[in-house]
Amino acid sequence: MTYRDVYFIGIGGIGMSALARYCNFKGFKVSGYDRTPSDLTRELEKEGIAIHYEDSVSAIPENPASTLVIYTPAIPHDMQELKYVREHGYKVIKRSAMLGEIARGQKCLAVAGTHGKTTTSTLLAHILTASGTGCSAFLGGISKNYGTNMLMSHTPAIVAEADEFDRSFLQLYPDIAVITAMDADHLDIYSDLDHVKEAFREFASQVSGTVIAKLGLDITSSDTGARIYRYSYNDARADFYAGNIRKDDCGYFTFDLHWPDGTVKDCRCGVPGWVNVENSIAAAAIALVFGISPDSIREALASFSGVKRRFDIHLNTPWCSYIDDYAHHPKELESAISSIRDIFPGRRLTAVFQPHLYTRTRDFADEFASALSKVDKLILLDIYPAREEPLPGITSSIIYDKVTAPEKVLLAKEELMPYLGREDIDILATFGAGDIDRFCSPITAMLEERLKKKGI
Repeated sequence: MTYRDVYFIGIGGIGMSALARYCNFKGFKVSGYDRTPSDLTRELEKEGIAIHYEDSVSAIPENPASTLVIYTPAIPHDMQELKYVREHGYKVIKRSAMLGEIARGQKCLAVAGTHGKTTTSTLLAHILTASGTGCSAFLGGISKNYGTNMLMSHTPAIVAEADEFDRSFLQLYPDIAVITAMDADHLDIYSDLDHVKEAFREFASQVSGTVIAKLGLDITSSDTGARIYRYSYNDARADFYAGNIRKDDCGYFTFDLHWPDGTVKDCRCGVPGWVNVENSIAAAAIALVFGISPDSIREALASFSGVKRRFDIHLNTPWCSYIDDYAHHPKELESAISSIRDIFPGRRLTAVFQPHLYTRTRDFADEFASALSKVDKLILLDIYPAREEPLPGITSSIIYDKVTAPEKVLLAKEELMPYLGREDIDILATFGAGDIDRFCSPITAMLEERLKKKGI
């Protein structure tokens, strides 16, 4: 790039902050706007990036010729700063276009899918880093191993989380890609499942080397000129799958990974839950195709610490346990609840769910209710609007009314902590993609204090 300044509109987003870190590392003068301060924006400020929190053009670098502006599609089109830079001759591009530009000419390893892509891409980046191969990585979550969503390396390998929102992943032309799921989501963008699948097929058509698709996904040789492999949790019809699966008393799995060239024996997942066996197989499949040794992969799987807010166990005792997860789609909720039930059989599960987006709540109310009916008690919060304006008649009640869990309650989020303070908790899970993560620390502290008072 020939620019001196890079200005981010919506810098606090998980994908935007990774790009901001990359540009800062590369020596550009980086600054930006976000609506509210967060842990991420505070970290960026510590790294020397100037951030402001009012929609004001005064903080935008003055020279359009030397300034690149990057924005997220989650930003409203009528915001003052975005209108200003478009009207005053600045080069303005979407986040996805910037990621595509960085990946061009590199060995791009991409992870796409409506679910599972953050854990899978973060694990893949860990495998490459721990093996000594190295990679730069642009992740959709904070790696617990490295404490960041961006890894920087001078090697040509780039791991990219390929986001289907706003068709962003169509800016990428990967060498190798995995596709984890193609479920209906972002229907405000795609309108229906057929259009979701059509976008994923177009993404597959842009892969030059190998596509590794979950067994059962409708990706065929007519969609891509790349070689196609299939992976599965434990289905031997796939090219990559787990066999001899064992679970210990704490919910950690060990398995043998079968692949076309043999078997990688005794792979242990460093994070619990059966869903992470599937994520491990997907990440290992890309790594094996890329040429990482089986022994290096086995070691990296065991040392993987996970991703913040992805099946994130904050407290785990025989008396009380607390898990936080980013699940915000019915399929993700089903997987997370199933994994919790598998790890903690026979225990009472209380779930707190914050729906994310009015459109998603409207489109999947029945499916949300079905998934949430599998807990013992549901605490349902108001919808987190994110980028959306309210829709007439769309509230959390359209989910709540259909839930058949033994106990359920509808709360405003301001009522949550006092309510939990009166509750008898065995297993607690918080779910959602909004700001529910702000409760993680106070909930953990409250439960730890409760155990301390009991002398535990």
